[in-house]
Amino acid sequence: LWVIAKREYLERVRTKWFAIATIFGPVLFASLMILPPWIASRSRASLGLSRITILDATGTGLGKRVAAGLSGGVGGDTIATARVIEVKPEEIQAAERRASNDVIRGAANGYLLVDASTLAGVRARYAGSNATAIADMQELRRVVREHVMAVRLEQAGVDPVKTSALTRMGLTLDAERLSSRGRGGSGQISIFFALSVAVLLYFSIFFYGQTVLRGVMEEKQTRVSEVVLSSVPASKLLDGKVLGVGAVGLTQILIWVLASFFLIKARGTVLAWLGAPSLPLVLPNISFGLGATLLLFFILGYIFYAALFAAIGAIVNSEQEAQQAQIPIVMMLAASIAFLQAILARPDGTLAVALSLLPFSSPIVMPLRMSLIQVPPWEGLMSLGFLAVGCYIVVWMAARIYRVGLLMYGKRPTIREIARWVRYSG
Repeated sequence: LWVIAKREYLERVRTKWFAIATIFGPVLFASLMILPPWIASRSRASLGLSRITILDATGTGLGKRVAAGLSGGVGGDTIATARVIEVKPEEIQAAERRASNDVIRGAANGYLLVDASTLAGVRARYAGSNATAIADMQELRRVVREHVMAVRLEQAGVDPVKTSALTRMGLTLDAERLSSRGRGGSGQISIFFALSVAVLLYFSIFFYGQTVLRGVMEEKQTRVSEVVLSSVPASKLLDGKVLGVGAVGLTQILIWVLASFFLIKARGTVLAWLGAPSLPLVLPNISFGLGATLLLFFILGYIFYAALFAAIGAIVNSEQEAQQAQIPIVMMLAASIAFLQAILARPDGTLAVALSLLPFSSPIVMPLRMSLIQVPPWEGLMSLGFLAVGCYIVVWMAARIYRVGLLMYGKRPTIREIARWVRYSG
């Protein structure tokens, strides 16, 4: 058993694809953590709103206000050097033609027209080479609205500075998870962690289950299994393959988890070095018991599905047959992800509890619930018990199918024939 498991493990960890996949995970995670805030911090500095012309036909100085609003970038840097031209209503068409020519010649990025309809809160018009740039248009819309409101307040005899101070509210609600394990950090961070756990478990179980299926198919097609079965029982061969591939998965996940914790700790330092603002990420309270339980659910869930995939690999004779035969298994696994939104909304609801007790969904749903709420101990133990029993039954059935299926070639067996293998195979 251990010789087979060791062979399966070393055969895979020594490949370049294992190294590439292991490195790609932390690189992708680092990119998702660092690139969005860094790009956001640079988006204003790279706005195409520099070198624009503002045609002001309001007679209120609105154009100068908008230009001043566009000039205050991150850290006080000037990011827009808008040119303001005061025009009369009857001169708008001629001014627009000249501004359009400037844009076409490349002398300006665009022009903004503010007139009486702008002060009335109806519309402002912008034309330029960056009119499809979402960030530019959002920033321009914000600045125009802010200063139109200021002008209208002044015209009504209201101090816009005081009004802005009274109406500006940066209120945030800090939701902190509290349970018998203590304070668990931000509620949003807990949700993100729970989703990350669920998605990681789903893809890991699916990917390594597929690896087992492909390995069994390859051995069957190359007739290697015939030689191996002459000296090793089918159950030992199946167990060794499942354990070896599972050890590869555990190795990769352990590397990913350690790298992720390191990246989260270093995130603030990296963003500060890049000159981007960052909010501290407070990790949820993960006890040793919770971590060990999550690992146990992964191991049992992997064994459950890997045995099913191995049985499929022993039955089929081609890639096309494998794709069709594994659909029920994939649907069982995907059911957990399909109900993610409902489980997140009510992690203690009837649906969430039921799915966390069923062996085909508990490897994903129960860790998700345990990352969100304090699950009653009896539910966790019952879920583990049902999953362990399910693993025993599935492995027992898969071993019997595996023994006969590896030596069967030609047409695909019927469900009745497979049931006969399970009942009578010694």
